[in-house]
Amino acid sequence: MTGGANIARYLDEQAEATPERIALHVPRASSGGAMAYDLYTFARLKEECGRYAHGLRSIGVRKGARVLLMVRPGLEFTALSFALFKLGAVPVLIDPGMGKANLLHCVADAAPDTMVAIPLAHAARLMYPRFFKSVKTKVTVGPRVLWGGHSAAKLREVSNAPVPPETMRADEMAAILFTTGSTGPAKGVVYTHGVFDAQVRLIRDRYGITSNDTDLPAFPLFALFSIAMGMSVVIPLLDPTRPAKADPATLALQINERRVTITFGSPAIWRNVSRWLVENKVKLPTLTRVLMAGAPVAPEIHERLLNHILPPGAATFTPFGATESLPVADISGREVLDETAALSAQGQGTCVGYPYPEMTVRIISINDGPVETGDESLCLPQGEIGEIVVSGPVVTKEYFRKPEATRLAKIHDRATGAVWHRMGDAGYFDEKGRLWFCGRKTHRVVTKEGTLFTIPCEAIFNQHPAVARSALVGLGDAPDQEPVLIVERDPAGAPKPEIELVRELLALGAAHEHTRSIRRVLFHPEFPTDARHNAKIFREQLREWAAKSRERT
Repeated sequence: MTGGANIARYLDEQAEATPERIALHVPRASSGGAMAYDLYTFARLKEECGRYAHGLRSIGVRKGARVLLMVRPGLEFTALSFALFKLGAVPVLIDPGMGKANLLHCVADAAPDTMVAIPLAHAARLMYPRFFKSVKTKVTVGPRVLWGGHSAAKLREVSNAPVPPETMRADEMAAILFTTGSTGPAKGVVYTHGVFDAQVRLIRDRYGITSNDTDLPAFPLFALFSIAMGMSVVIPLLDPTRPAKADPATLALQINERRVTITFGSPAIWRNVSRWLVENKVKLPTLTRVLMAGAPVAPEIHERLLNHILPPGAATFTPFGATESLPVADISGREVLDETAALSAQGQGTCVGYPYPEMTVRIISINDGPVETGDESLCLPQGEIGEIVVSGPVVTKEYFRKPEATRLAKIHDRATGAVWHRMGDAGYFDEKGRLWFCGRKTHRVVTKEGTLFTIPCEAIFNQHPAVARSALVGLGDAPDQEPVLIVERDPAGAPKPEIELVRELLALGAAHEHTRSIRRVLFHPEFPTDARHNAKIFREQLREWAAKSRERT
């Protein structure tokens, strides 16, 4: 197989090894309680990939070209992604759920020269032309209306001859993936073929993934990893921009009909789905591994899945990482229930487990400025909360055309030459070598009485039955911030006057040393969260809201 480090080689290898095995199950319709699918073998997927590669090359897409890819999950998204990888082109992938303004700025930052997209995205290009001014070549997946350019369907007919992957080095750019922008402007993360390759290897080995597995990935990008690992992929019937709104009955039907064995999704999905499954006494007998990431996972989700829904011997996991470095560490749901959940409820943070093989994690002193070079002298002792930094083969080296952001996020090791990524998270190691997450570094509240971290503090108040979730914010400037607890009430909870609930919450806080300084409580109707996982709370927005509330009073 040619192609060097080109990750497109994985598809060709799977197609040669098991050509008639189903690669994609794309839902088409439902009838009489069952669901119909379009099925595509690995051989067919390879052929579609080759057809698109020929067509794209015929219009000038070459190695290094940046291609904005805005296509819904399914055959076209998968085949076009691998076609671009084959050509050595660089797909630009932006989460459409991050909001119009953020999305448009991401497009401008990436400066793509080619756009391959559905009609709705091309309509946006016409409406907001200044953000798309770098785009010279347009390809429409679906019907063209007023904008001209090329039809993906016609490009697909150029040739069906096999296309060998372009030879790529491990350090050459493979894709630009944008962060969620949950704690600042979204940034384009430069992924190399070597980083993708390491991710495939680490994830496959950690979870014992084989070609016998069938995956239902609730995050579209992970379908590409699944194909690379040789899994059969079921495209979930959900809106990827609003995963928490997924219909539990539909997902359960897909998992059981397609005999899904592994799935990756946000805890926001499984919070609702697991509750529905238990209430309706529905089990998922083929599902042996559930991976949840994007935000801390409540212990009751693990409990429902492991004790009421999944078959004996199944496992749940919560991988920890970021767009810039994934995966970093993980922990099983069984260990959470047996050992760490009780500690989390006491305000010790969320345990994210042990680092993956080949990944090195350190805790350094919190610093809001750049740390250009470093060594072991920066590290804090076990048990002390600091900033989490990671090094290893899945750590990306830069943001696209953002040198200042890269400078703030990366540390160059003097001794080894390794690049460390600053996760932007606060945490610590326990005596067993497990990593604990205490919240985003920028969300810490620095008061005269000490520094408060969001996750340990919020855990105390989240135990109140009337609280759906809470968010700690700091008003004013460090080191003299006022800590304010903002509460989203549980609609299923018993009605209770706010003044009485405030009194009970403050009593809860007063019973713990690290929350005694919180003396102000506000109530918010519905927390703003990220679109990708519907789980990361936008505390910056809540902080502004709380500041205005204080001004009004």
